Amino acid sequence: MKSLFTFCFSILCLCAVVQAQVKITGTVAAKGKPIIGASITVKDTYDGGITDSSGKFSFTTTEKGNFILEARNVGYKTAEQNITLAAEDININFTLKEEVTELSAVTITAGSFEASDRKRAATVLTTLDVLTVGGANADITSAAKTLPGAQQVGEQEGLFVRGGAGYETKQFIDGMLVNNPFGTSVPDIASRGRFSPNLFKGTVFSTGGYSALYGQALSSALILESIDIPNRSEASASISSVFLGAGFQHVDKTKKSSIGINAGYTDLSAYFAIVKQKPDYFKKPAFYNADANARFKTKKGMVKYYTTFSAGKMGLRRPNINNATIKNAFDVNNTNWYNNLSWRETLKNGWKMQLGATYSTNKDLIDLQVLDADNKPTTTGINYIDTTNFALNRLEQFSQVKVVFEKRMVGINMLRFGTEHWYNDTRIKYNAFDFSLKDQLTSVFAETDIHATNDLALKLGARFEYSSIIQKANIAPRLSMAYKTGKASQMSFAYGMFYQKPENDILQFTRDINYTKATHYIVNWQRMTDLQIFRVEAFYKKYNALVKTFPAINTDGTGYAQGFEVFWRDKKTIKELDYWISYSYLDTKRDFLYYPQKLQPNFASNHTANLVTKKFVMKWKTGFNFTYTFATGRPYYFMQNTGNKFEIKDNGKTIPYNNLGFSVNYVPQAGNAKAKTFLVIMASVTNVLNSKQVFGYNYNHDGTFKQAINPPAQRFFFIGCFLSWGVNRTQDAINNNL
Repeated sequence: MKSLFTFCFSILCLCAVVQAQVKITGTVAAKGKPIIGASITVKDTYDGGITDSSGKFSFTTTEKGNFILEARNVGYKTAEQNITLAAEDININFTLKEEVTELSAVTITAGSFEASDRKRAATVLTTLDVLTVGGANADITSAAKTLPGAQQVGEQEGLFVRGGAGYETKQFIDGMLVNNPFGTSVPDIASRGRFSPNLFKGTVFSTGGYSALYGQALSSALILESIDIPNRSEASASISSVFLGAGFQHVDKTKKSSIGINAGYTDLSAYFAIVKQKPDYFKKPAFYNADANARFKTKKGMVKYYTTFSAGKMGLRRPNINNATIKNAFDVNNTNWYNNLSWRETLKNGWKMQLGATYSTNKDLIDLQVLDADNKPTTTGINYIDTTNFALNRLEQFSQVKVVFEKRMVGINMLRFGTEHWYNDTRIKYNAFDFSLKDQLTSVFAETDIHATNDLALKLGARFEYSSIIQKANIAPRLSMAYKTGKASQMSFAYGMFYQKPENDILQFTRDINYTKATHYIVNWQRMTDLQIFRVEAFYKKYNALVKTFPAINTDGTGYAQGFEVFWRDKKTIKELDYWISYSYLDTKRDFLYYPQKLQPNFASNHTANLVTKKFVMKWKTGFNFTYTFATGRPYYFMQNTGNKFEIKDNGKTIPYNNLGFSVNYVPQAGNAKAKTFLVIMASVTNVLNSKQVFGYNYNHDGTFKQAINPPAQRFFFIGCFLSWGVNRTQDAINNNL
């Protein structure tokens, strides 16, 4: 009887418990699709369940009263609903919203190639890429020309991008404009950039549609970010066929500060004695440069200062195109001093601040003299020959201050705004003429990053500018967006207006002139993984208010540029081979300067293609780098002033441009992780196949004779040895070339 009583009592208790349970069922979804594996919990209890393959969940609880039912899943915001647990079962549904994070959010890529330590997956062109691109000779601009959008212009310095002239691309370091990024050149011979790629940790080559934080660049922006504090102290030395260099970088034991200094001397006398040049150099090019840096961490930020000084000279003679018995002699002397100070700091309540200041001075002394057969100054009595003599003394001083504030809003949404002020003082003495140009340009800008979801991002911005020299203002709206089309793919769109003052060689004649203007429309599709990237981009650019110089100086010129580009980089398909392919199609015409109508400008090719290959052979401890570039011929014109207008008397297209560049770098310590000395022996050559290269034509005064513009020599050879003590960069050199 006792056992029977116990059994009956247990059954009654179990029935009571079952009767007290509440069954909770429902679904969890996002964007109309079920979420698998979501966790549903009665908050502050142990009761809950997991969604199945159809997003459904079901569990029971014995709790009573008012509770919160919570749904969680990785990548989504937690959702909560109030429930009352009584006697009845509950059916409840959840719709989760994506958690927008920096790691998963889409990034806007229209018109921009970015390479930085912060976004390694998006790397297109790293510092080591610049150093090892075959035939680029460690020049940032030359390496950037292997990317789509850039034109192959060899007779002038600068980046010519998507139908834009070289002066329409500006360079910025840590957000600040570089006023003279290239050395002073002579006609038909391009100069190198002033800065070493080792100075920078991040590069953004914006072929259009760039941020409202930057201005006064009609076509393109090359945005460079300098390195922070290095990992450890280092001494370095270099010796090559054309230069000598040495440097030292000291890092504090706490790694909170560093100082460094470098110096170099370039002299092409010995090189020119071996490799004959087409011009007759009576002063072989020689350049001195020195730079210094100081960096230190603040409480929540970083202060960086960089200064560099350079001085150079060269002189060359060429036959006068109008008279074979006389010569033109160019004598060029240049000094340049550049300073950049930046301070970034994280403030309270999600605020950040970026302050910057820059000052540079550039002095040119340029003479052109007509010489006789004995290299003595002479006069011919012919006006169009004798008037080419000139003496130019130009001093340009440029300063800029800039402040940018950034506020983190909800999630990863950002608001940026700030202001900057430029002061430019240029004093020019040309023969008997003496004049100066002073301009103060003030800008105010703002933009916001809006991440609606991980799949959709918007950037809205605007920029206001006022120039004192032309006494005009402009407002430039900017808009870009990106939408994720797949796990590794996305589409981007960019629109913007861009303004730029006319160059000083125009402003010296008139101030009654407007800003030049370009309106950009860009759309691209990109697929990117850790080892591969493919992108295709189409663009349309409309020019207004381009400078016309005939019959009077004005800004009535117009034009357009349109086309598409393809880029493919692959480190996966072929073992231990890194390569990229770029192709650009460009259709562009301009009515500017003295052009009588809309014409394809003489710096634009319709088709440009690059193949860059990089392979490091560990067995030989050697890297091999090839770059092949092809571009269709560029147009050339002879236009003669008939009084009322310029008329085209001769025109055509140059032969196609072909260039195979090669470099090899030998790393003796490859594979030795304990090596404290880093040594690289490097050799490079341009135009390996000795292809004939014609960049255009010069004409005599009446167009009856023309002369091809060729490089000073068919090939350029370079061999150098680079050493550093204290930092072993061997593995980086290997990994970045695989």
